Amino acid sequence: MNIIIIGCGKVGMTLAELLSEEEHNITLVDESPSRMQAVPETLDALRITGNGASISTLREAGIEDADILIAVTGQDELNLLCCLIAKKAGKCHTIARVRNPIYNQEIDFIKQQLGLSMIINPELTAAQEISRLLRFPSAIKIDTFAKGRVELLKFRVRPEFHLSGQPISQISSINSSNVLICAVERGNEVTIPDGGFVLQDNDALSIVASPKNAAAFFKTIGLKTNQVRSALLVGGGKIAYYTALFLQEMKIDVRIVEINRDRCEELTTLLPRATVIHGDATDRQLLMQEGLAKAEAFVALTSLDEENVLLSLFAQAHSHAKTVTKVNKISFTDIINNLDLGSVIYPKYLTADYILQYVRAMSNTIGSNVETLYQILDNRAEALEFSVHEKSPVTDLPLSALKLKPNLLIGCINRNGRIFIPRGQDSIQIGDTVIIVTTQKGLNDIQDILRR
Repeated sequence: MNIIIIGCGKVGMTLAELLSEEEHNITLVDESPSRMQAVPETLDALRITGNGASISTLREAGIEDADILIAVTGQDELNLLCCLIAKKAGKCHTIARVRNPIYNQEIDFIKQQLGLSMIINPELTAAQEISRLLRFPSAIKIDTFAKGRVELLKFRVRPEFHLSGQPISQISSINSSNVLICAVERGNEVTIPDGGFVLQDNDALSIVASPKNAAAFFKTIGLKTNQVRSALLVGGGKIAYYTALFLQEMKIDVRIVEINRDRCEELTTLLPRATVIHGDATDRQLLMQEGLAKAEAFVALTSLDEENVLLSLFAQAHSHAKTVTKVNKISFTDIINNLDLGSVIYPKYLTADYILQYVRAMSNTIGSNVETLYQILDNRAEALEFSVHEKSPVTDLPLSALKLKPNLLIGCINRNGRIFIPRGQDSIQIGDTVIIVTTQKGLNDIQDILRR
């Protein structure tokens, strides 16, 4: 497809790289010559320096033949204007990044009136991820499918779980929970395991299960499943604001440390039930005075990645809190993983996942759509949810008879609200939604799971 991306910041470049890998025709537009010069030569994309809201710039970018325009500049209003003009000048789908909380209550109205295909709010999406993690603090990462009926949860194997040395085929005998281990990270290696794969302590496991079955499994191996009761947030930006709203709905006590006095006053007005502390979170005495030792969750949300990492390490050393660390840059992902920070969130990857999901759904070849898509295991694998609408080569046959691509698992089937982990005798039916976990990138349609 022909895709125009306006804005070459972190999100724009991440999208360009991912979509280029999937062999879409990418055109990048940005007003800043320096940002355009910083685009890697290895990226296969047309580069245009100009205002994305200018009709002449859009025509130069090929708006008449574009399938999708994605506006992810740093200005909400400019993103909306780019999409509005693109709708008038071409026939493409339009996606806008809108971050200001003022617009949050008006998203549906804006989307309908401007004819937008999608509006994405990275800060709101990140806050939703954080609230899920604090609802189930034993998990490092949680992704949801089937409107919350299915979860993909990641946790690390500890000696006290007594899982080391056991093949995966025996794990299901631990209890009657319907749980599937669909991925294992061991050091720098990622594996989509079969039943004979033997677990080791410190492996990071990803499991697919309903929330109820996941809770039963974790309880059996000795992991806590209760949500936290108190959270200390460091940094008072948009993510902190949205996170506090979600946590207060969950009856979690929220304390926010923010260095900017004016922002503290704003948050006090916006979040009257939260405790807002004006101070520098790098002051260890301040953190201890504000209850770090007793906090059940610590969330580092400052604008500096290095500060967030150090703050989380300090919190782990001086408390038993569940730690969540926001990271924007991904150049040092391998180092961050080795630090064992607990849960790490990458807002730009969350944004890219939602947009990729939409692009994949548009690219489908027959009667199925990508309902949900997540980049998992440090972007080395994907978890996708396909909605099956028509008969295809994968329907009405026992799964054991399908010739699946390597490193691919059918993790779960949702059939009229009934969630089950499929076995070899089960089959995919029209009307199902099917969750696939794979290291194979670029699946657009359910039939893409088959060998060619």
